[in-house]
Amino acid sequence: ALAQKITPPLEDTRLSIHTLLREDIFAGFLENDLTRLSRGEKNIEALLESRPKSKSELLAWKAGATLYRATLIKDKTEFEKKYQQALALFDEAKKLGPDVTGVAATTGGSYVLFADRLPKEYRAAAWTSAYDAYQILWKQQGEFADKLPVHMRGELLGGIAQSALRTGRIKEGNEYLDKILTMLPNTAYEPVAKKWKENPKAAENSSIACMSCHDAGRLEDRLTKLNK
Repeated sequence: ALAQKITPPLEDTRLSIHTLLREDIFAGFLENDLTRLSRGEKNIEALLESRPKSKSELLAWKAGATLYRATLIKDKTEFEKKYQQALALFDEAKKLGPDVTGVAATTGGSYVLFADRLPKEYRAAAWTSAYDAYQILWKQQGEFADKLPVHMRGELLGGIAQSALRTGRIKEGNEYLDKILTMLPNTAYEPVAKKWKENPKAAENSSIACMSCHDAGRLEDRLTKLNK
């Protein structure tokens, strides 16, 4: 409720589009708060007008929100329509920004969150898309992954590990689980990685994504620091 009082100041160009959108979109993703999600979606449309240089990343956010809404639809025909919209948006985002970090992160994270909520016939393709996105991120961030904040480090390594395992790349997935155990001790990622190493089947129906992220109040905190 407190976070909802903070209206994202879209005109403040000191803030990235991710900072402006993250809390509302993830309130939808993680808490099923469709009011906050709708506000985030409206803000995406506004930012597409005011920040055209960020179009690829904004379309990736829009695609993620559309994918989530698709998972809520029970009617097969309506689901298919919404799902295809999401795929088209992800494709457009990738074409506009094939190497843009924000596109890869938003795409990979969206698929990791929602691939298992899709009908079975779509899950393999979704996990492949997640894996491909995390490969882009690893090429960009792998050399200094140990210096990233815990959240970014964990989501990067966790996303690669989980998407590798879900696409049948068992050896690669285990290598990244080992990296998690080495680079993220005493974090929320460690016990999941240990469990998956001890019992590989556990990775088939559990997740290591969003273990330390998206607390409310980050926008307010960022504004406070900028205004000091």
